[in-house]
Amino acid sequence: MNPLQVNPRIAIVGATGAVGDELLKLLISRRFPFSALRCFASEKSVGKTLHFDSQEIVIEKLEKNSFIDIDIALFTAGSSVAKQYAPFAKESGCIVIDNSSAFRGDDSVPLLIPEINAHALEKHQNIIASPNCTTTIMLLALAPLHRLFPIKRIVAATYQAASGAGKKAMSELEEASKAYLENRPFSPTVFPFPYAFNLFAHTSPLLPNGYVEEEMKMVRETRKILEDESIQIHATCIRVPVLRTHSEALNVEFHERVTVEQAYEILSCAPGVKILENREQNRFPMPIDAIEQNDIYCGRIREDQSQKNTLDIWVVGDQLLKGAALNMIQIAELILAAKPVEIGAAQQ
Repeated sequence: MNPLQVNPRIAIVGATGAVGDELLKLLISRRFPFSALRCFASEKSVGKTLHFDSQEIVIEKLEKNSFIDIDIALFTAGSSVAKQYAPFAKESGCIVIDNSSAFRGDDSVPLLIPEINAHALEKHQNIIASPNCTTTIMLLALAPLHRLFPIKRIVAATYQAASGAGKKAMSELEEASKAYLENRPFSPTVFPFPYAFNLFAHTSPLLPNGYVEEEMKMVRETRKILEDESIQIHATCIRVPVLRTHSEALNVEFHERVTVEQAYEILSCAPGVKILENREQNRFPMPIDAIEQNDIYCGRIREDQSQKNTLDIWVVGDQLLKGAALNMIQIAELILAAKPVEIGAAQQ
């Protein structure tokens, strides 16, 4: 087998962002096999260097012919960049793994969480979408239950960290918190509202139906990944003053009764999921538990006393890892494991 088919040439588009940082770390920590690495970012970063392992990588300008010598491109730069440049990558024979919303709703593009629907990879046409972070964190907990006890309805309330809006948002929360504690004025630039010691509805576009785009992403993506259009989903997404990791309160109605004991048994064996709680101390998963952890954490599972066949589940996960970068790397690993002969097609 050609070595390039096993050790692909990798590109990261959006390498200087928060997710890009995590991708670089994961390539090392997971010993991802690759023969070359190129990094692309916005024009203001072009020419600067990134420290990676024992080398300095020069950031390049992204152009339509940038993918001729690339086998796998990891896109983290947003939907507008993905829509513009992913087709050029595809035409070059490069496989695109995109973390934006650009292709998630495209029926020809798999929307993949490897622990849940790895089989969808078989249908890829050189573009693969990674889901929204809130959807990924939620479904890692719900998909194992849904397989055995089909879900009828999900009511989700999310408590989303600054990391979901990138490095600048995280810095703004830090600076705003310092200003608040020092009793000095601070004018936000990333968000339209004060962030320190405050919370507000997710600031993605407000749609005519009264939902914000982030909430509708959870609806559409859940149905696509679980391959079940009948599931009813209601979401309320809130930005909270947490630097990193998202939390979600899930109220889940099943078509038949699922006991608390059954839910714990199923989730204790689910890939990518850990149970974390101490009921004697009223201690359940917190954002600080999930920081830089690959698994998501579940706890406080209880029966809804107001409605039959319904459980409440509390979930916490690192938005930058399993919610983004780790899921992308796992997709790339799945590609190598499933069909390595496709890697290296860019040479042909």
